[in-house]
Amino acid sequence: MQSKKQKSVLLIFLEFVGMNVLGMIGLSCYILADTFFIAKGMGADGLTALNLAIPIYSFIHGTGLMLGIGGATRYAILQAQKQEAAAKNTFMQTVVWGGIFGTMFFAAGVLFAKPLSLFLGADEATASMTAIYLKTILAFAPAYIMNNIGIGFVRNDGSPKLAMGAMLMGSFSNIVLDYLFIFPLNMGMLGAALATGLAPIVSMVVLSGHFFRLKKRRVFVRCMPRLSFIKDSCGLGLAAFVNEISSGIVMIIFNMILLSLEGNIGVSAYGIIANLALVAAAVFTGIAQGIQPVVSANYGAGKQEQVFKILSFGIITSLAAAVCIYLAVWLGADPIIAIFNKDQNIILAELAAKGLGIYFIGFIFAGFNIVIATFFSAVASPKYAFILSMIRGGAAVIPLVYILSRFLGVVGIWSAFPLIEAFAVCLASFFLIEYRQKKKRTYKGYKSRVYNALECQNLKD
Repeated sequence: MQSKKQKSVLLIFLEFVGMNVLGMIGLSCYILADTFFIAKGMGADGLTALNLAIPIYSFIHGTGLMLGIGGATRYAILQAQKQEAAAKNTFMQTVVWGGIFGTMFFAAGVLFAKPLSLFLGADEATASMTAIYLKTILAFAPAYIMNNIGIGFVRNDGSPKLAMGAMLMGSFSNIVLDYLFIFPLNMGMLGAALATGLAPIVSMVVLSGHFFRLKKRRVFVRCMPRLSFIKDSCGLGLAAFVNEISSGIVMIIFNMILLSLEGNIGVSAYGIIANLALVAAAVFTGIAQGIQPVVSANYGAGKQEQVFKILSFGIITSLAAAVCIYLAVWLGADPIIAIFNKDQNIILAELAAKGLGIYFIGFIFAGFNIVIATFFSAVASPKYAFILSMIRGGAAVIPLVYILSRFLGVVGIWSAFPLIEAFAVCLASFFLIEYRQKKKRTYKGYKSRVYNALECQNLKD
């Protein structure tokens, strides 16, 4: 029978993870809603244009996660160590750097949307729609980044329900606005992008009440941006950044290879798979980000036993979720594809069905890897998290997908993701064992020093 202490840890875990998983699923629906309404309103060409543009969203989202997770993790650790002034400075540095990065993305959208769409592989049929979507999404980049920062700090400040509510409200508004802008107002791709861009603003309105309370605590202090902040705090969110950026780069590579093998239909099929994969990844990211505040707080307080207990809960939950997701996709592949296949294209349906069955095997391994990478960031060990994210991202996937596609065609493209994730599980397990051994040696050394100090005191007495 569980002790009261064990029950309290489990309840805290369930609260943070449950709220965050729901919120992250809501956040992932920003793009999924676009996929559905664009597929219905603009057909295969619209779906292709969206999938060519989505990688840029990964760059924006990754930057927001790096700042939000990194800054909020450092904030939680400093709060647990009662370093209030340093915690306040960390919060403000995060906000300032969010504004700087957001402005850079905004400028890129204004100046380079058209050439960027051509670089991503858009042709005569899709270039205009791709450019419109890119320009609008990049224009709202400051809102995306600030929303990620807000969610990270609210969650770490003990309000996971509010963070979840903000993400869900943002997603709900996106769905409603997508329908309104694409169908009754007939705004096409601009309407889809505009609906997605307004969603984080709705989310920030929901979060605003918490920041009024922070203002009373005098968290908003004057500060100048420091480059050292990028290393000290953003380094803790680097794994999330690398993971998102890598996802964007991998999508670009997949799109280019699929264009050469199957044309726009291949990219449309991948668009269905990739956007469903966003929702699946959101579940595991929700589990990982849910345990992060609890792990960081216990780590900052020196409670190692609690830290590893929470990690074990996270791993078990991610594995159970992975099995459920794969079964749902495997059993429901045909009706899921039909939702996005407006023209009932047989080739698109066949490509997407085969891809879903192979690609989603990777999530049985990916959930474990995402949880472990976030855990290392939460305990201020970004080196492990960074290496793991690099391996899972472009460092291994890009060469592998080129090799496999050459010998196995489209099947090789779908197979690259599960193969890399399976290898990353071995690497993550090795890192975790090494980390635990280091902590054990540190604890033994601490006990030895305490014992020697007591022995010296006894001799003196």
